[in-house]
Amino acid sequence: MNNVESTGLWQRFDLLEQSLCLRANRGCSYPAIRQFFTLVSRLGDGGFWYLLMLAFAVSGEHGATVAAQMALTGLVGVQLYRQLKQRLVRERPYISHAAIQRGTAPLDRYSFPSGHTLHAVAFTLVATAHVPQLWVILGPFTLLVAASRVVLGLHYPTDVAAGALIGAALAGAFLTIVPA
Repeated sequence: MNNVESTGLWQRFDLLEQSLCLRANRGCSYPAIRQFFTLVSRLGDGGFWYLLMLAFAVSGEHGATVAAQMALTGLVGVQLYRQLKQRLVRERPYISHAAIQRGTAPLDRYSFPSGHTLHAVAFTLVATAHVPQLWVILGPFTLLVAASRVVLGLHYPTDVAAGALIGAALAGAFLTIVPA
């Protein structure tokens, strides 16, 4: 699929998802909600995950393996979502729809898939495969990261869903390939 074909396909999807994006994006009208989701999104940029990897790495021999699984998953995830974004060139909702407010600055230009969601899901699945008790913290945080991307006008719901699916697939692969 070339960029012209993918642009036409995205325009059809964008119109279908516009009302969902508009409803979610209403939260940006309230400073406290916008600030909350901006904070969640910024934590999802990597800082939260890097601290979690560091905590695993210093927790012992098994923790180093978990940190390595997370790091490898993250590296592959970055390369994969960058390639997809460059090939599929889906504009962000706030660019395609003037009524959608940009809640914070994006890290890159294109929307599909959500790299934040991809990494949040992948890291959560790898970490909780080893320490199931972390679900209490990581599960809700991952959902908030995914929601933040739509609320802030940076992604469509399908971007987030695709990121989650890719993240789950990567986590499954690295949990299988890199033994614990």
